[in-house]
Amino acid sequence: MPRKLEADLTIDELRRRAEARLRIRRAAPKLPHDPSEAAPEPSGAAPARPRADADTRRLLHELQVHQVELELQNAELSRARAEAEANAEKFSNLYDFAPVGYFTFAEQGRILGVNLTGAALLEVERGQLLNRRFQLWVAPEFRSDINDFLERAFCSGTRQTCEVKLIRKGEIQLPVQIEGYRVTDSIAEPQCRAVVVDLTKRQRAEEAIRKLNEELEARVALRTAEISALLEEAWQTQERLRRLSHLVLRAQEEERKRISRELHDQVAQTLIGIKLELMTLAREPLPKPGTLKTRIARTQRLVEDSVNTLHRFARELRPALLDDLGLIPALRAYMKDFSKRTGVRAHLAAFTPGRIRRLNSAKRTMLYRVTLAALTNVAQHASASRADVRIHECSKGLRLEIEDNGQGFRVKGELGAGRHKHLGLLGMKERAEMVGCTFSLKSIPGQGTTIRVEVPLQKVHEGGHHYANS
Repeated sequence: MPRKLEADLTIDELRRRAEARLRIRRAAPKLPHDPSEAAPEPSGAAPARPRADADTRRLLHELQVHQVELELQNAELSRARAEAEANAEKFSNLYDFAPVGYFTFAEQGRILGVNLTGAALLEVERGQLLNRRFQLWVAPEFRSDINDFLERAFCSGTRQTCEVKLIRKGEIQLPVQIEGYRVTDSIAEPQCRAVVVDLTKRQRAEEAIRKLNEELEARVALRTAEISALLEEAWQTQERLRRLSHLVLRAQEEERKRISRELHDQVAQTLIGIKLELMTLAREPLPKPGTLKTRIARTQRLVEDSVNTLHRFARELRPALLDDLGLIPALRAYMKDFSKRTGVRAHLAAFTPGRIRRLNSAKRTMLYRVTLAALTNVAQHASASRADVRIHECSKGLRLEIEDNGQGFRVKGELGAGRHKHLGLLGMKERAEMVGCTFSLKSIPGQGTTIRVEVPLQKVHEGGHHYANS
């Protein structure tokens, strides 16, 4: 609808409302001396002209209508003014106390308007900011950025953004993001309305996230390294077990060969000698009593040698003393025979026989086998004249030590599986660790070797009894 026609309708409506209110007033009871009522004409005067009276009444009516229209317009204007003031106050509060800073810039960055939040960002009173260049509060290294932002905003007419740091109180730098666009409608000069957002919280959150990511990456890297180390250790353990199994198989085969050879060379030969002697006695005439006794005694010695050889095999395979009488008697018997066979003086000292008796079968067997393997190494490789075996108490439980005065060797690398043709040191270490014990080796060239095995024991007191950990 055209503006003029809309205005005419408004005027017509206003006139109709004014005339309606005037009719209401006329219908109201008249006061005694109503000045609007005309004075009565003198009885002797001549009657006025009807036309003049009608013009007067019409003029009075128009004046009254205009008066009511003015009253209505004044009331409408008052209502509109009150509503506008309320809206202005509401939007002023929204503008001033917004969570972001609002700035209005001229082309060179001159501040034409700013809300209270924007002034608080710069920590300057709003009155001191107006008509001053915004670049004064921008850190020097970012002033070219704000100039480029203003140039883009005024030239392109599209929304532009940039990030700069503001100077507060001459030294504190506040990171902010500025987003603005050009405004030209109903404004004498082009302006840029911009929103300034404090990035401190966002940057703190980003920094916290970055630190968390770095910490997480560090933990992942550490965990990955730990897993890699575990995998490498597992691979090495698997490789060591594979080599150990090969060594075990080879040692078993060598042991079978040795037993077979000794059975053939000693037991079999002795039995053949006994058989030949008995065959000779059976074929020949009965000899003289003295000769017969001598030949029977020789045959008995052959039988005794065979029995002793079989007993020695049995002790090496699994001595009955270990199961029947315990570790200490089994070691004493073996070391006595070891000294006779090798010429190496072997001495045993056990200071805790009570605790040794409380060891379980697996640990007793381990201590026995490690001692045998160590003494075998002494006899074969150490060139020693003496070997001392000690079992005593230590802070962790029991400790077995086998020390010799032999030639010694360099320890580094000696526990690698690839360095031994037989079980040797690796076999001792594996036997000890298999039952939860600790194996260590100390050797100096020319000063002998010491092997230690520590057996952990756990004390449990129940009803006055002391039990060893199995």
